[in-house]
Amino acid sequence: MKLKEYLVIDGYNIINAWQELKAISRTDLEAARDRLVEIMLEYSAFSGVEVIIVFDAYRVKGGSEVEIKHPKVTVIYTRENQTADSYIEKVIGELGRYSLIRVATNDGAQQQIVLGRGSARLTARELEMHIQNSKGNIKKRTKDPVTKMTLADRLKDFDEEAFIKLESMRKKG
Repeated sequence: MKLKEYLVIDGYNIINAWQELKAISRTDLEAARDRLVEIMLEYSAFSGVEVIIVFDAYRVKGGSEVEIKHPKVTVIYTRENQTADSYIEKVIGELGRYSLIRVATNDGAQQQIVLGRGSARLTARELEMHIQNSKGNIKKRTKDPVTKMTLADRLKDFDEEAFIKLESMRKKG
């Protein structure tokens, strides 16, 4: 059985690390957040990965936690006095060891905590490259609409184990 995959993102950390988002945030932070969500909606639609984007609002007086759900993408604004880091640690604990969890952040201390809890970490640059590769795959698949996508082609990208079993059955005839 394939583990459910999650990508947990430290929102402001990524905004400040990616040139496109950083430039937008200089004049309109909300627009930068929206752009990050838009990028992750596209990525999750293609990859099937559940994405959780965490923005900390710990300095917002009287702020309460806000959760906004999109298809396969959840945006969290933490409550007053809660950092994105502490929320991410909580999420890792809740999702448990029966999920594949990757956390995207450039925060070195947070990366160590993530690794110590059995999750994988991605730097902001690694995430950006991963998304660029996904966009390339999307373009490749949509460039030639006549291209036949067999079940095996789809499985190869999303469930390697099922693909191997299917190929084995096909070869046995």
